[in-house]
Amino acid sequence: MTNSNNNSELYEDSIREAKQAAAVFFRSERVDFLQISSSLHPEAKSAIVVHKPLRPSPILLFTHGWHMSVQRPAEDTENPYPGFLSVQVDMRGRAFSTGQPDANGFELYDVYDALQSAREDYADLIVDPEQVYFVGGSGGGGNALGLAGKFPDLFVSITANFGISDYADWYERDAIGEFRDELDPWVGCSPEQNRMAYASRSGITTVENLLSPVYMAHGELDPRVPVSQSRVYYEKALSLGKIAHYLELAGVGDRSHLGKITDKQSASFAAFCDRALVDHQAPPVLPQSGELVVAGYLVTKYFTVFLDSIDRVARIRYDLECREVDFVDGAGVISWR
Repeated sequence: MTNSNNNSELYEDSIREAKQAAAVFFRSERVDFLQISSSLHPEAKSAIVVHKPLRPSPILLFTHGWHMSVQRPAEDTENPYPGFLSVQVDMRGRAFSTGQPDANGFELYDVYDALQSAREDYADLIVDPEQVYFVGGSGGGGNALGLAGKFPDLFVSITANFGISDYADWYERDAIGEFRDELDPWVGCSPEQNRMAYASRSGITTVENLLSPVYMAHGELDPRVPVSQSRVYYEKALSLGKIAHYLELAGVGDRSHLGKITDKQSASFAAFCDRALVDHQAPPVLPQSGELVVAGYLVTKYFTVFLDSIDRVARIRYDLECREVDFVDGAGVISWR
Protein backbone atom coordinates (compact mmCIF):
# COMPACT_ATOMS: atom_id res chain seq x y z
CA MET A 1 0.00 0.00 0.00
CA THR A 2 1.26 3.47 -0.82
CA ASN A 3 2.38 5.94 1.81
CA SER A 4 -0.44 8.41 1.22
CA ASN A 5 1.41 11.34 2.74
CA ASN A 6 3.87 11.19 -0.14
CA ASN A 7 1.01 12.07 -2.50
CA SER A 8 0.03 15.32 -0.82
CA GLU A 9 1.79 17.31 -3.55
CA LEU A 10 -0.83 16.03 -5.99
CA TYR A 11 -3.35 18.36 -4.35
CA GLU A 12 -1.29 21.46 -3.59
CA ASP A 13 -1.69 24.51 -5.82
CA SER A 14 1.97 24.66 -6.80
CA ILE A 15 1.54 23.60 -10.42
CA ARG A 16 -0.79 25.18 -12.93
CA GLU A 17 -0.11 23.97 -16.42
CA ALA A 18 -0.70 26.12 -19.46
CA LYS A 19 -3.21 24.96 -22.05
CA GLN A 20 -1.76 22.09 -24.08
CA ALA A 21 -2.33 20.69 -27.56
CA ALA A 22 -3.61 17.21 -28.41
CA ALA A 23 -0.10 16.08 -29.36
CA VAL A 24 0.75 15.58 -25.69
CA PHE A 25 -1.39 12.44 -25.32
CA PHE A 26 0.11 8.95 -25.48
CA ARG A 27 -0.17 5.31 -24.42
CA SER A 28 2.64 3.31 -22.84
CA GLU A 29 3.21 0.13 -20.87
CA ARG A 30 2.91 1.74 -17.42
CA VAL A 31 0.78 4.82 -17.95
CA ASP A 32 -1.64 6.21 -20.53
CA PHE A 33 -2.47 9.89 -21.01
CA LEU A 34 -5.76 10.19 -22.86
CA GLN A 35 -8.66 12.52 -23.54
CA ILE A 36 -12.29 11.40 -23.26
CA SER A 37 -15.55 13.13 -24.18
CA SER A 38 -18.25 14.03 -21.70
CA SER A 39 -21.34 11.84 -22.06
CA LEU A 40 -23.47 14.83 -21.06
CA HIS A 41 -21.73 17.53 -23.09
CA PRO A 42 -19.72 15.95 -25.95
CA GLU A 43 -17.99 19.25 -26.69
CA ALA A 44 -16.28 19.02 -23.29
CA LYS A 45 -13.27 16.71 -23.24
CA SER A 46 -11.39 15.71 -20.10
CA ALA A 47 -7.86 14.40 -19.92
CA ILE A 48 -7.18 11.35 -17.77
CA VAL A 49 -3.92 9.86 -16.53
CA VAL A 50 -4.26 6.09 -16.17
CA HIS A 51 -1.64 4.34 -14.01
CA LYS A 52 -1.68 0.60 -14.66
CA PRO A 53 -1.18 -1.90 -11.83
CA LEU A 54 1.00 -4.99 -12.11
CA ARG A 55 -2.01 -7.27 -11.63
CA PRO A 56 -5.82 -6.89 -11.64
CA SER A 57 -6.70 -4.40 -8.92
CA PRO A 58 -9.47 -2.16 -7.58
CA ILE A 59 -10.07 1.24 -9.19
CA LEU A 60 -9.00 4.48 -7.53
CA LEU A 61 -10.08 7.85 -8.93
CA PHE A 62 -8.58 11.18 -7.95
CA THR A 63 -8.59 14.76 -9.18
CA HIS A 64 -6.27 17.70 -8.42
CA GLY A 65 -6.09 20.94 -6.43
CA TRP A 66 -8.38 23.92 -7.00
CA HIS A 67 -6.02 26.03 -9.12
CA MET A 68 -4.30 23.06 -10.69
CA SER A 69 -4.55 20.60 -13.53
CA VAL A 70 -3.03 17.16 -13.87
CA GLN A 71 0.67 17.07 -14.65
CA ARG A 72 1.62 15.49 -17.96
CA PRO A 73 3.13 12.12 -17.02
CA ALA A 74 6.20 10.52 -18.48
CA GLU A 75 6.03 6.98 -19.84
CA ASP A 76 7.83 5.71 -16.73
CA THR A 77 5.93 7.78 -14.15
CA GLU A 78 5.30 5.67 -11.05
CA ASN A 79 1.78 4.84 -9.97
CA PRO A 80 1.05 7.11 -6.97
CA TYR A 81 -1.31 4.44 -5.61
CA PRO A 82 0.34 1.03 -6.15
CA GLY A 83 -2.15 -1.79 -5.92
CA PHE A 84 -4.82 0.18 -7.78
CA LEU A 85 -5.73 1.04 -11.33
CA SER A 86 -5.44 4.73 -10.47
CA VAL A 87 -7.06 7.31 -12.72
CA GLN A 88 -6.50 11.05 -12.31
CA VAL A 89 -9.04 13.31 -14.00
CA ASP A 90 -8.18 16.73 -15.41
CA MET A 91 -11.32 18.73 -14.64
CA ARG A 92 -13.06 20.33 -17.61
CA GLY A 93 -11.54 23.61 -18.74
CA ARG A 94 -8.12 22.88 -17.22
CA ALA A 95 -4.78 22.58 -19.01
CA PHE A 96 -5.40 19.38 -20.95
CA SER A 97 -9.20 19.52 -21.12
CA THR A 98 -11.84 21.53 -22.94
CA GLY A 99 -15.15 22.95 -21.76
CA GLN A 100 -15.91 25.37 -18.94
CA PRO A 101 -15.15 24.72 -15.26
CA ASP A 102 -18.30 24.85 -13.14
CA ALA A 103 -17.04 24.32 -9.58
CA ASN A 104 -18.37 20.92 -8.54
CA GLY A 105 -21.25 20.96 -10.98
CA PHE A 106 -21.27 18.87 -14.14
CA GLU A 107 -17.49 18.59 -13.89
CA LEU A 108 -18.06 15.90 -11.26
CA TYR A 109 -19.89 13.84 -13.86
CA ASP A 110 -16.65 13.89 -15.85
CA VAL A 111 -15.15 11.81 -13.03
CA TYR A 112 -17.94 9.27 -13.55
CA ASP A 113 -17.27 9.29 -17.30
CA ALA A 114 -13.61 8.57 -16.54
CA LEU A 115 -14.66 5.63 -14.40
CA GLN A 116 -16.89 4.22 -17.12
CA SER A 117 -14.10 4.63 -19.67
CA ALA A 118 -11.64 2.82 -17.39
CA ARG A 119 -14.10 0.00 -16.74
CA GLU A 120 -14.44 -0.57 -20.47
CA ASP A 121 -10.88 -0.02 -21.67
CA TYR A 122 -8.94 -1.62 -18.79
CA ALA A 123 -11.24 -4.51 -17.83
CA ASP A 124 -8.30 -6.95 -17.79
CA LEU A 125 -6.59 -4.83 -15.11
CA ILE A 126 -9.64 -4.53 -12.84
CA VAL A 127 -10.33 -7.15 -10.16
CA ASP A 128 -13.92 -5.97 -9.58
CA PRO A 129 -15.53 -3.08 -11.51
CA GLU A 130 -17.68 -2.25 -8.46
CA GLN A 131 -14.67 -1.82 -6.15
CA VAL A 132 -14.07 1.90 -6.65
CA TYR A 133 -12.36 4.39 -4.31
CA PHE A 134 -11.96 8.17 -4.48
CA VAL A 135 -9.17 10.27 -3.00
CA GLY A 136 -8.97 14.06 -3.11
CA GLY A 137 -7.37 16.95 -1.28
CA SER A 138 -8.02 20.71 -1.23
CA GLY A 139 -10.11 21.38 -4.35
CA GLY A 140 -10.08 17.62 -4.88
CA GLY A 141 -11.38 17.22 -1.34
CA GLY A 142 -14.31 19.41 -2.31
CA ASN A 143 -14.81 17.16 -5.33
CA ALA A 144 -14.79 14.15 -3.00
CA LEU A 145 -17.55 15.49 -0.77
CA GLY A 146 -19.63 16.52 -3.78
CA LEU A 147 -19.26 13.07 -5.35
CA ALA A 148 -20.24 11.41 -2.06
CA GLY A 149 -23.67 13.01 -2.24
CA LYS A 150 -24.25 12.96 -5.99
CA PHE A 151 -23.18 9.31 -6.40
CA PRO A 152 -24.21 7.82 -3.04
CA ASP A 153 -23.87 4.10 -3.84
CA LEU A 154 -20.74 4.25 -5.99
CA PHE A 155 -17.61 4.45 -3.82
CA VAL A 156 -16.24 1.85 -1.41
CA SER A 157 -14.66 4.73 0.51
CA ILE A 158 -13.98 8.42 0.01
CA THR A 159 -10.98 10.39 1.24
CA ALA A 160 -11.45 14.16 1.43
CA ASN A 161 -8.43 15.89 2.93
CA PHE A 162 -8.48 19.63 3.67
CA GLY A 163 -11.55 19.80 1.45
CA ILE A 164 -14.27 22.39 0.87
CA SER A 165 -17.71 21.32 2.10
CA ASP A 166 -19.52 24.68 1.84
CA TYR A 167 -18.61 26.87 -1.14
CA ALA A 168 -20.69 29.86 -0.02
CA ASP A 169 -18.91 29.91 3.34
CA TRP A 170 -15.55 29.49 1.62
CA TYR A 171 -16.34 32.39 -0.72
CA GLU A 172 -17.32 34.67 2.15
CA ARG A 173 -14.19 33.85 4.17
CA ASP A 174 -11.88 34.49 1.18
CA ALA A 175 -10.74 37.90 2.39
CA ILE A 176 -8.02 38.36 -0.25
CA GLY A 177 -10.14 37.14 -3.16
CA GLU A 178 -7.85 34.25 -4.12
CA PHE A 179 -10.78 31.99 -4.96
CA ARG A 180 -13.62 34.43 -5.56
CA ASP A 181 -12.21 35.43 -8.94
CA GLU A 182 -12.77 31.84 -10.10
CA LEU A 183 -15.94 31.05 -8.18
CA ASP A 184 -17.77 34.02 -9.70
CA PRO A 185 -17.39 32.88 -13.35
CA TRP A 186 -17.35 29.14 -12.64
CA VAL A 187 -20.59 29.19 -10.65
CA GLY A 188 -21.89 32.17 -12.60
CA CYS A 189 -22.74 34.34 -9.62
CA SER A 190 -21.86 35.16 -6.03
CA PRO A 191 -23.56 33.49 -3.03
CA GLU A 192 -25.42 36.72 -2.40
CA GLN A 193 -26.90 36.55 -5.89
CA ASN A 194 -27.87 32.86 -5.78
CA ARG A 195 -27.26 30.93 -2.58
CA MET A 196 -28.82 27.75 -3.94
CA ALA A 197 -26.30 27.63 -6.80
CA TYR A 198 -23.56 27.33 -4.17
CA ALA A 199 -25.57 24.83 -2.11
CA SER A 200 -25.97 22.56 -5.14
CA ARG A 201 -22.18 22.33 -5.41
CA SER A 202 -21.48 21.81 -1.71
CA GLY A 203 -21.06 18.43 -0.06
CA ILE A 204 -22.62 19.77 3.15
CA THR A 205 -25.95 19.91 1.28
CA THR A 206 -26.04 16.16 0.64
CA VAL A 207 -24.58 14.67 3.83
CA GLU A 208 -27.83 12.80 4.45
CA ASN A 209 -27.27 10.88 1.18
CA LEU A 210 -23.94 9.54 2.43
CA LEU A 211 -23.51 5.76 2.21
CA SER A 212 -19.73 5.50 1.69
CA PRO A 213 -17.33 5.74 4.64
CA VAL A 214 -15.67 9.16 4.52
CA TYR A 215 -12.16 9.92 5.78
CA MET A 216 -11.23 13.57 6.37
CA ALA A 217 -7.98 15.13 7.59
CA HIS A 218 -7.32 18.83 8.04
CA GLY A 219 -4.63 21.10 9.45
CA GLU A 220 -5.85 23.19 12.37
CA LEU A 221 -4.27 26.39 11.04
CA ASP A 222 -4.99 26.01 7.31
CA PRO A 223 -5.59 29.61 6.09
CA ARG A 224 -6.77 28.74 2.57
CA VAL A 225 -9.36 26.07 3.34
CA PRO A 226 -10.39 26.76 6.96
CA VAL A 227 -10.56 23.74 9.25
CA SER A 228 -14.23 24.55 9.88
CA GLN A 229 -14.97 23.16 6.40
CA SER A 230 -14.11 19.65 7.61
CA ARG A 231 -15.36 20.04 11.17
CA VAL A 232 -18.87 21.04 10.13
CA TYR A 233 -19.20 18.20 7.62
CA TYR A 234 -17.88 15.64 10.09
CA GLU A 235 -20.20 16.80 12.87
CA LYS A 236 -23.23 16.72 10.58
CA ALA A 237 -22.29 13.26 9.29
CA LEU A 238 -22.03 11.90 12.84
CA SER A 239 -25.33 13.51 13.85
CA LEU A 240 -27.00 11.65 10.97
CA GLY A 241 -25.43 8.32 11.90
CA LYS A 242 -23.06 8.20 8.92
CA ILE A 243 -19.66 6.50 8.88
CA ALA A 244 -17.10 9.30 9.04
CA HIS A 245 -13.54 9.49 10.33
CA TYR A 246 -11.71 12.73 11.08
CA LEU A 247 -8.08 13.54 11.85
CA GLU A 248 -7.29 17.11 12.86
CA LEU A 249 -3.59 18.01 12.76
CA ALA A 250 -2.87 20.42 15.61
CA GLY A 251 -0.67 23.40 14.71
CA VAL A 252 -0.51 22.38 11.03
CA GLY A 253 -1.21 24.64 8.07
CA ASP A 254 0.19 27.63 6.20
CA ARG A 255 0.05 28.47 2.49
CA SER A 256 0.70 24.75 2.08
CA HIS A 257 -2.10 22.68 3.60
CA LEU A 258 0.41 20.53 5.49
CA GLY A 259 2.83 23.30 6.39
CA LYS A 260 4.54 22.88 9.78
CA ILE A 261 3.57 19.21 10.03
CA THR A 262 5.83 17.16 12.32
CA ASP A 263 7.29 13.78 11.46
CA LYS A 264 4.95 12.12 13.96
CA GLN A 265 1.93 13.87 12.49
CA SER A 266 3.06 12.99 8.98
CA ALA A 267 3.17 9.31 9.91
CA SER A 268 -0.28 9.54 11.51
CA PHE A 269 -1.67 11.27 8.43
CA ALA A 270 -0.24 8.61 6.10
CA ALA A 271 -1.63 5.79 8.23
CA PHE A 272 -5.04 7.50 8.37
CA CYS A 273 -5.18 7.82 4.58
CA ASP A 274 -4.10 4.22 4.10
CA ARG A 275 -6.89 3.01 6.39
CA ALA A 276 -9.45 4.43 3.97
CA LEU A 277 -8.06 2.16 1.26
CA VAL A 278 -7.51 -1.06 3.23
CA ASP A 279 -10.36 -1.17 5.76
CA HIS A 280 -13.18 -1.32 3.21
CA GLN A 281 -13.70 -3.59 0.21
CA ALA A 282 -17.46 -3.72 -0.45
CA PRO A 283 -19.39 -0.97 -2.27
CA PRO A 284 -22.30 0.64 -0.43
CA VAL A 285 -25.86 -0.55 -0.98
CA LEU A 286 -28.73 1.84 -1.60
CA PRO A 287 -31.64 1.12 0.79
CA GLN A 288 -34.76 -0.30 -0.86
CA SER A 289 -36.68 2.90 -0.21
CA GLY A 290 -36.15 6.35 1.23
CA GLU A 291 -35.55 10.00 0.43
CA LEU A 292 -32.50 11.64 -1.13
CA VAL A 293 -31.36 15.20 -1.71
CA VAL A 294 -30.68 16.10 -5.34
CA ALA A 295 -28.00 18.77 -5.74
CA GLY A 296 -28.22 19.52 -9.46
CA TYR A 297 -28.29 15.82 -10.27
CA LEU A 298 -28.18 12.43 -8.59
CA VAL A 299 -26.81 9.15 -9.95
CA THR A 300 -27.47 5.77 -8.35
CA LYS A 301 -27.05 2.26 -9.73
CA TYR A 302 -30.81 2.12 -10.27
CA PHE A 303 -31.92 5.56 -11.43
CA THR A 304 -30.73 9.07 -12.23
CA VAL A 305 -32.28 12.45 -11.54
CA PHE A 306 -31.33 15.65 -13.37
CA LEU A 307 -32.96 18.85 -12.17
CA ASP A 308 -34.03 21.63 -14.49
CA SER A 309 -30.86 23.53 -13.52
CA ILE A 310 -27.48 22.56 -12.09
CA ASP A 311 -28.04 25.47 -9.69
CA ARG A 312 -31.08 23.89 -8.00
CA VAL A 313 -31.53 21.63 -4.97
CA ALA A 314 -34.52 19.33 -4.57
CA ARG A 315 -35.65 16.19 -2.76
CA ILE A 316 -36.96 12.89 -4.11
CA ARG A 317 -38.69 9.88 -2.58
CA TYR A 318 -37.96 6.47 -4.12
CA ASP A 319 -38.95 2.81 -3.86
CA LEU A 320 -36.75 0.33 -5.74
CA GLU A 321 -39.17 -2.60 -5.52
CA CYS A 322 -42.01 -0.55 -6.99
CA ARG A 323 -39.65 1.29 -9.36
CA GLU A 324 -41.03 4.61 -8.24
CA VAL A 325 -39.25 7.94 -7.87
CA ASP A 326 -41.23 11.09 -7.09
CA PHE A 327 -40.25 14.66 -6.38
CA VAL A 328 -41.01 15.83 -2.86
CA ASP A 329 -40.11 19.26 -4.17
CA GLY A 330 -38.43 20.59 -7.29
CA ALA A 331 -38.65 19.35 -10.87
CA GLY A 332 -36.49 17.53 -13.37
CA VAL A 333 -36.00 14.35 -15.37
CA ILE A 334 -36.02 10.92 -13.71
CA SER A 335 -34.65 7.91 -15.61
CA TRP A 336 -34.44 4.27 -14.57
CA ARG A 337 -31.28 2.44 -15.53
